[in-house]
Amino acid sequence: MDMDREDEDALRKVQVRFVTKLKPPFKAPETSIALPSNLTRMGLSAVVNNLLDSGNDDWKHEPFDFLIGGEFIRMSLKDFLLAKGISAEKVLEIEYIRAVAPRKEEDPLLHDDWVSAVDGSSRFILTGCYDGLGRIWEGAGVCTHVLEGHGDAITSVGIVKTTEDDDTNLVATGSKDKTVKLWKVYAEPQAENMKIAAFRTLRGHTAAVKSVAAQPTADMLCSGSWDCRINLWKTEPTEGDTVSTKKRKKGSKEEDIQSEGEAVSTLVGHTQCVSSVVWPEHGTIYSGSWDHSIRRWDVETGKDTLNMFCGKVINCIDVGGESSALIAGGGSDPILRIWDPRKPGTLAPSFQFSSHTSWITSCKWHSKSWFHLLSSSYDGKVMLWDLRTAWPMAIIDSHEDKVLCADWWNGDSVASGGADSKLRISSEICIA
Repeated sequence: MDMDREDEDALRKVQVRFVTKLKPPFKAPETSIALPSNLTRMGLSAVVNNLLDSGNDDWKHEPFDFLIGGEFIRMSLKDFLLAKGISAEKVLEIEYIRAVAPRKEEDPLLHDDWVSAVDGSSRFILTGCYDGLGRIWEGAGVCTHVLEGHGDAITSVGIVKTTEDDDTNLVATGSKDKTVKLWKVYAEPQAENMKIAAFRTLRGHTAAVKSVAAQPTADMLCSGSWDCRINLWKTEPTEGDTVSTKKRKKGSKEEDIQSEGEAVSTLVGHTQCVSSVVWPEHGTIYSGSWDHSIRRWDVETGKDTLNMFCGKVINCIDVGGESSALIAGGGSDPILRIWDPRKPGTLAPSFQFSSHTSWITSCKWHSKSWFHLLSSSYDGKVMLWDLRTAWPMAIIDSHEDKVLCADWWNGDSVASGGADSKLRISSEICIA
């Protein structure tokens, strides 16, 4: 009987026209064709590939995704039309895009302990590790610099500033040793595992530092800690808030002068660990905490202008999406939640994604897309999401243990680190 029903569905035809914003050679003829109503995404992808192949002898099979009315198809055509109340009597316009999935997995970049933090916002990748070291990785998989000086595990990293003219980069690291350190990294031709010391150490937290984020102008930095506080710091030494100390060197080498800085202000309000901070615009900081709240702070007044109670421990937040206004957050359950604080009268999430099976450790919006973001989890997976569907667009499961951190890199790659002591890079991801 089930076979009869499947045969009946296959006999039912739907008139469709494929459209796309893609450029040749990805542009298929926009003529109307009749397709079986039981086709799913895989079947539709095969049809489009056949259309493209017929006009191009060099065509190589490409996976595609499909949208009707701005929503991704994640079931058969027949079921989608029924669920959305769309009539099959007229020609159905189906938009296709290149599927969001990694085409390539790079060889793992090995660390000596858990990879706990990653920042891919520059041409290089910055990682923090439980061995207390930060590392700079170039695209070829070479560790060019080792940041040496913390007395305990690094739990957060951030690229503060990069300059193209003199290849000088300013990066920050936060550690369980209660300090934040700032490092100047100079491009050295063919450098490999070059050890460098911090030029500035920021002291003031009374417990482990959990998160760091830089102001967009790179003049200041904020850090969240297990002491429930958010400290704000100047990134460059000033006469009023720094003292010079000497860093002892072995042997007869000259001693380096290193500055120590104190916080210029502190944001107080959270009652448990401040697990995540984001500084997306000059005067505004966002924070997530184990006290189940996400807050938005006015930097000038030191007051929180938004206080959302989320009902769960918050491990990670990021701000992006439409008009850079959406807040993504993950924590002590498998659900990635997204809030739109512009909507008055409700603090309910606008989106909830629930395909993970364990705690979420990081989430990150794509810098060029209003729709795309990623999440990582203790379940060992990194998932790529599009707000136009409730299902993950792709699942990266190359890690062999908990994934502790993930970030976009170079626009079309994802860098992730985990308890398997590996940095994994998944590349050639198509973001429409």
